[in-house]
Amino acid sequence: MRVMILDDDPWISDLLKQLVLSIRPLAQIDCFGDVASALDAWQQSTYQLVMADWNLPDAPGVSLLQRIREKDQDTPLIMITGRADRDSVLAVRLLGISAFFTKPFQISRVVQCLEALLPPDEPTRTATIISEDLISYLSGLSAGELDLPLLASVKEKLQLGYGGELLDFRELANDWQHDPALCAHLIAAANSAAYLGHGQPCTNLNGALTRLGGLASVNLAISQALRQTNTQPNAMLMKFVQTHLDDAERLAERVVLLAQQCGLDPAPLQSAALLHRMGELCVLYQTQKWENQGNTVNEEVLLHAVRDFAAPFAVRLKARWGLPMALRELIGAIYSLPPMQVRREQVVMRLAAAMNNGEPEADLERLQRLAGLA
Repeated sequence: MRVMILDDDPWISDLLKQLVLSIRPLAQIDCFGDVASALDAWQQSTYQLVMADWNLPDAPGVSLLQRIREKDQDTPLIMITGRADRDSVLAVRLLGISAFFTKPFQISRVVQCLEALLPPDEPTRTATIISEDLISYLSGLSAGELDLPLLASVKEKLQLGYGGELLDFRELANDWQHDPALCAHLIAAANSAAYLGHGQPCTNLNGALTRLGGLASVNLAISQALRQTNTQPNAMLMKFVQTHLDDAERLAERVVLLAQQCGLDPAPLQSAALLHRMGELCVLYQTQKWENQGNTVNEEVLLHAVRDFAAPFAVRLKARWGLPMALRELIGAIYSLPPMQVRREQVVMRLAAAMNNGEPEADLERLQRLAGLA
């Protein structure tokens, strides 16, 4: 079974993809960001469902649906768009579409619609076993395959929301303040072309939630939870994950206190502290996925993997997610200050890390003077 998704917002495309896979795990899903590419694919392949946005960079998404209906009256078509005016609804209704959803949409309604429209999965295929060793596996991963693990408690709550349970957004947002994965994803989404507009770069979670809005934020978070549904860590991996999470949380608490003493906005610094172990967490998450394919790892190999891959994975994640340079600089300052043009916020990051690391008193005094805290 093949499903087409046409939307130039990659975050929405991925959400729709995860929703389809959550109910039809064997579906083949093709995502397109422009009408021309989608139309070319339609002419060469057979699809059992098409979901399209209206506003695309090269033409209205409805033009694809019109071309499909010229030759095909049966394939289910779904319009998912930010447009909700009466004329738009009437225009696509004439095409005999199966559903019209306005962004941001209620996930439970979309899932219910997909359940009704999609044919059953084909017979289950035998799961592919990754037979290569861990180091080779990590070496072959593309930037698009890298991610961070969600906190188990956060993932569990989000999966309840996927099932239609009403979620308390304020409670969720409070939990997300401690989750590096969601913090990174939502900041990245808020800085993407679909949401940034002409605004200033977003460098903290609260700013991202404000820009995205409550429902859109929850939808994007649920997308990440669905992506990680079948990924479960063993006890050893969980121990390593928790160690890095605890370290990030301690640094976040320290840097917030220092920022307040310095009269600085603590929010960007807190986000930077929470994300400073993203490389290590990424390696552990990828190892977790590798183990879930029938492999096992010992502690020596795991430490080797973290040592060799944490830094390059962090660099690739920051670039792929388009994290703002100001946030990247704050993360970098945790490890060392730049040789020139040092901002006070960077000094505070370095000071917080030095205090948590128990670095020499002389170094702490120098950093305190630079931060204006002597």
